[in-house]
Amino acid sequence: MHTSESILKNTFGYDTFRPLQNEVIENVLARRDTLAVMPTGGGKSLCYQIPALQFDGLTVVVSPLISLMKDQVEQLRAFGVPSVFLNSSLSPQEYNENMDYVKRGEVKLLYLAPETLLTPRILALLSEVKVDLLTIDEAHCISEWGHDFRPEYRQIVEVRKRFPNAVCMALTATATSRVRQDIRHTLKFSTTNEFVASFNRDNLFIEVVPKQDPSQQVREIVDRHKDQSGIIYCFSRKQVDELAVYLAKRGYSVRPYHAGLDDVERRKNQEAFIRDDVQIIIATVAFGMGINKPNVRFVIHHDLPKSIESYYQEIGRAGRDGLPAHCVLLYSYGDVAKLNYFIDQKEGDEKRVAIEHLNAIVRFAEDEHNCRRKPLLNYFGESYSADTCSNCDNCNSAPTPLTDVTIPAQKFLSCVKRADEKFGAGHIVDVLLGSKNEKVLRWEHDKLSTYGIGKELDKKQWMHLARQLLSMGYIKQDGEFHTLSLTPKALEALRKREPIFGLMKEAGRVAKSDGKKKAAELEYHRGLFAILRQKRKEMADEAGVPPYVIFSDRTLTEMAAYYPQSRESLLTISGVGQVKAQQYGDAFLAVLVDYCQRHDFKEKPKEPEVVRDKNDANRRYMIVGEAYNAGETVPALMERYHVTAGTVIDNLSRFMATGNSLRAGADLREVVKASATQQQAVFAAFDDVGTLRLKPVFDQLNGEVNYDDLKVLRMMYMIEMGGR
Repeated sequence: MHTSESILKNTFGYDTFRPLQNEVIENVLARRDTLAVMPTGGGKSLCYQIPALQFDGLTVVVSPLISLMKDQVEQLRAFGVPSVFLNSSLSPQEYNENMDYVKRGEVKLLYLAPETLLTPRILALLSEVKVDLLTIDEAHCISEWGHDFRPEYRQIVEVRKRFPNAVCMALTATATSRVRQDIRHTLKFSTTNEFVASFNRDNLFIEVVPKQDPSQQVREIVDRHKDQSGIIYCFSRKQVDELAVYLAKRGYSVRPYHAGLDDVERRKNQEAFIRDDVQIIIATVAFGMGINKPNVRFVIHHDLPKSIESYYQEIGRAGRDGLPAHCVLLYSYGDVAKLNYFIDQKEGDEKRVAIEHLNAIVRFAEDEHNCRRKPLLNYFGESYSADTCSNCDNCNSAPTPLTDVTIPAQKFLSCVKRADEKFGAGHIVDVLLGSKNEKVLRWEHDKLSTYGIGKELDKKQWMHLARQLLSMGYIKQDGEFHTLSLTPKALEALRKREPIFGLMKEAGRVAKSDGKKKAAELEYHRGLFAILRQKRKEMADEAGVPPYVIFSDRTLTEMAAYYPQSRESLLTISGVGQVKAQQYGDAFLAVLVDYCQRHDFKEKPKEPEVVRDKNDANRRYMIVGEAYNAGETVPALMERYHVTAGTVIDNLSRFMATGNSLRAGADLREVVKASATQQQAVFAAFDDVGTLRLKPVFDQLNGEVNYDDLKVLRMMYMIEMGGR
């Protein structure tokens, strides 16, 4: 019998499982109903495809999208896995042929839409065969709390009863704890059979840029990704069409996609993008759910999404092959006003939830200080403990120095108080600027002492300050009209005239570069990669399939890095299994051998991937921590590993965070630049607010001690306190 590991390597061409894949597969093989929540690109499909090849009978996969079924089946057939789908895209003859394959037991996986599964014809077909596994993809559609609830998904529960011996598996990429609970309850799953992988997509560079000249900004981003695939999301169909025309006129390879196009054109544009005939698709949010294209290198949000959940799902379409990808959100407060207008048309709970969602994405977009990943992961109930991710705009830029904003902050807070805490930020700013609009005059706020005292700042700067005061806890916002009121912290600050520090800028922030190269990125020969990609395109066009069905970008990247020149070497490359090596190996080896001979390139051995668990002592931070405990200093560790002091400190922090202790001594203090007085103030702050998060300490000291010093001082504090 084939093992999961042998199928992973020989059929799919991968050396190691991704996080939680093996645990989920083993749970399914033990015939336990399973809920698996994994991020887009996290390898959900293998969790049922590998068991399908080990079970005797049929695996039925319920999927809501025709394009996704077609895509999955094409890829499985390329791996030599017998698979079919049944849906309305097939001719009557093709439909009957696929049904016959199922009846004869010649198929291992059958893909169906939920509506198709519920028809008497399909239920009769399945009653004639042995069904071993029922997989429900996009399982959040079951839940009324899910973002894409579909009533027909609820009826799948009744179908389960017809196949009592089949194990059931539910898969989704976006599910909050409430949605997961609803899925488990509906499908009668046990809590112990739930697997939730990390939602962190660490290969995505996340960036928010002030929207100033969006068409030009889009061009600049696209130019940085020449000849690469990308998706640009727009709020409206009109915006999609206008941007598509603008870019096409300037020679860019683009197509539009939205519900206003007829079915034929929409399908044609999607197919052109999938097959790499077109570089860029410009779309409304209708695009992408059924796309399994792994080599999307950038996603641009031309307009603000409605929620963090929508944003996370849409950036999840980038970098599904695990290679670096760039996600840019162009942000302006005008987009917020536009979304607020549409929210105002809603009523009751629907309106309240929409406001909460919008406020969350606005806080995310306007936070210029903290790691971008934290609010994204927090939304799904996952904490992100690292102080920096090294792969977002905020973490990759020097911290913006805080300035004294006490006087404008006092003016704003006073105005909120004098307006009886009954108005939103926009109205307060109008009062400060001395506006004579109807609302200001109607409420006689032109007679307040704060009227017209804020003309030193413009409206954008005042709104920026208001949002900072909100995030710092000086004001709170309530109700659908975003009414502002003062907190006890604000009243205390006004009474004692305490200094307030924040960000005050003359102009919008300049876009930060995503050019910082991640250490894990593979070095490969660009010229050879381009030739291999062209070969892949030719073979894909000949076979009538998308290029990534032949090989992924990751596979071609490894070929261009290690120069394999034999069938045996080719099989060490990620994504090259026995079937693909047989089908496509000779053609690609011919290209590789010819290129290497002409350029005198020698084959490089590929080191096998090492599977490491959470307790693996070979991890870098474990080695660094143990070396430090053995007496090595921070400078010595920097020299040994050719890294910065910050990297050594991050490793030592992780070493302590996983329950290990560090030796006491003066070594760490030598790294700190803060004065002795500042150090004592930091220790006092740790006594006050604890060591879990550094931002409260940073804020308490008004930004006078930087984060690098705070990390070191936290370690010193914890060593002194015995690790507590």
